[in-house]
Amino acid sequence: MLGAARRGGRSFAVLMRQLGQVAYLPTYQAMQDFTAARLDATPDTLWICEHPAVYTQGLAGKIDHILNAGDIPVVQTNRGGQVTFHGPGQVVVYPLIDLKRAGYFVKEYVYRIEESVIRTLAHFGVASHRVAGSPGIYVRLDDPFSHAALTGPAHPSDPFRGLGKIAALGIKVSRHCTYHGVALNVAMDLEPFSRINPCGYANLKTTDLSTIGVSVSWQEAASVLSQKLATYLAP
Repeated sequence: MLGAARRGGRSFAVLMRQLGQVAYLPTYQAMQDFTAARLDATPDTLWICEHPAVYTQGLAGKIDHILNAGDIPVVQTNRGGQVTFHGPGQVVVYPLIDLKRAGYFVKEYVYRIEESVIRTLAHFGVASHRVAGSPGIYVRLDDPFSHAALTGPAHPSDPFRGLGKIAALGIKVSRHCTYHGVALNVAMDLEPFSRINPCGYANLKTTDLSTIGVSVSWQEAASVLSQKLATYLAP
């Protein structure tokens, strides 16, 4: 499927591949193979999928952030960040983007992914927020529809007090091309998050759209997020 967007007066086309539910390890290998084989003319692509239950560790991941993996496999990866969980009911999108061709750098790439998630959640009526120094997107657990800005951590010892993480991101850039990506929690079994320190933060609460009262299908959430990414990742 081909998605198109227009920003700054220029057209941007990106291929969208709906993978369905796929095992994590073969998908991880396929991303690496795709990136290694890219040519200058290779189209940018979004891979849209969900995974069976799996914990993934980033390059900075510490084993003590996995409290009790139980029967859920743990996969070491080469993305940035710490440990996170993937499972059914979560929309995972892997943007395979040539940043040199797109004309922006990694910091802006991360910002654009986060903005895509924020706009996706706004589509469903949810107000969401960035937390400085902590990549990902967060919502107020007591009022996820409040548009009041976060004014900074009211509790310096617990900057996430009152917040729940609803989307995580972790990226890798090789030869100025990206892989790994972003995961948006839609309607999941959240219990496995309690067995880790999500993204390396003890007691960080994790939530999903279903828990905060938004009933939306996986496919609809995936469609909106992929379209927002096609728009906000445009050159």
